[in-house]
Amino acid sequence: MRPMSDDDFMRLALAEAQRAAEAGEVPVGAVVVRNGEVIATGRNQPIAGHDPTAHAEIVALRAAAQRLGNYRLDGCDLYVTLEPCPMCTGALLHARVRRVVYGARDPKTGAAGSVVDLFGQARLNHQTTVTGGVQAQACGQLLFAFFQHRRLQHKATASPLREDALRTPEARFAHLPDAPWPPHYVADLPSLAGLRLHYLDEGPADASRTWLCLHDVPGWSHDFRHVLPVFLAAGDRVVVPDLIGFGRSDKPKREAAHRSAWHRQVLLELVERLDLQHIVLVLAGRAADLGRTLPMAAPARYLGLLRIDRVPTTGGAGTPPGAQAPFPDRGHQAALRAFADGWPAPHELEALAGPAEHFWQSGWQGRTLALAATDATRCADDAAWAAQACRHFAFPPPHPPATT
Repeated sequence: MRPMSDDDFMRLALAEAQRAAEAGEVPVGAVVVRNGEVIATGRNQPIAGHDPTAHAEIVALRAAAQRLGNYRLDGCDLYVTLEPCPMCTGALLHARVRRVVYGARDPKTGAAGSVVDLFGQARLNHQTTVTGGVQAQACGQLLFAFFQHRRLQHKATASPLREDALRTPEARFAHLPDAPWPPHYVADLPSLAGLRLHYLDEGPADASRTWLCLHDVPGWSHDFRHVLPVFLAAGDRVVVPDLIGFGRSDKPKREAAHRSAWHRQVLLELVERLDLQHIVLVLAGRAADLGRTLPMAAPARYLGLLRIDRVPTTGGAGTPPGAQAPFPDRGHQAALRAFADGWPAPHELEALAGPAEHFWQSGWQGRTLALAATDATRCADDAAWAAQACRHFAFPPPHPPATT
């Protein structure tokens, strides 16, 4: 077997960088090599660790020192996907690293020649050899894609508010219980016409099962806070949108803005935009009236249907503190009034009733599970019915390995 090259080791560092990106960190990865063997790896972790020093190089150096039982890393080489900053350069020099190989240049903080060249200071008591540009295109593309996605998210979050709508201030959501997940927003779906829709999106994008959870009305995505951990623990993806007028989504001021066909079209476009696959559609309460019409528009995307007669919502007795966060005053409550007696413009749903009935009788190929209010032991505890659903919808991977 041929010895591993600089390109080979940099690909390992790139894999660490990809893991950092998946965790929401700036995608930088590093590996420490000694005598042709990887002895330590590291990836950016400042956000997760609340640690400004947790750059990929520092994490890798710490792991290597522990492995060798020595803070001096004589004879070791470090591969990193981005040119080291001054902090990391100092650590590399203090550790007596023999050689540093980096991928992409860093024109803002690079300390290997892009901004300053600390490695080139002949007066220092240790000299480290530096090689740059290894797998530079791949390393740079990973960073570019990460920051482009972040800019798009910022653009969606900062989208202007339409004059005929209200937006609940973010401060109203600051102290919600059991809500650690970051918000996601989209404002450029054709049917939104500039309104901003909020949704939660957790778990791997390529999961073999995606739970698309539609809240009851009244209600919002926060109602599923005890369900998400169960689905995520199973390795699944979970997407929970707020209907326009509810939760963190924009709230049209006029009740007449709400029509059932329009809400349906928004959801169909969101499924397409996120390219959701292997969906188990979770319909809570009155969401079933609208949600049951979604799978017939793209049956290949759906694997299952779960109907929950009730999920504790944000409007009734025993409402937890902060649950009224989306509706600070009457002006924000047009959707509540529009939905007070059922779905607005119910004739639009009635027009779909016939095709939907035919689809569910003749065209539906997935599994179905319904939990009624009488199933008190199942529905009273969200985590319990979620675990039951995981067992019921235990699908095999979408592309099982071929057998011979």
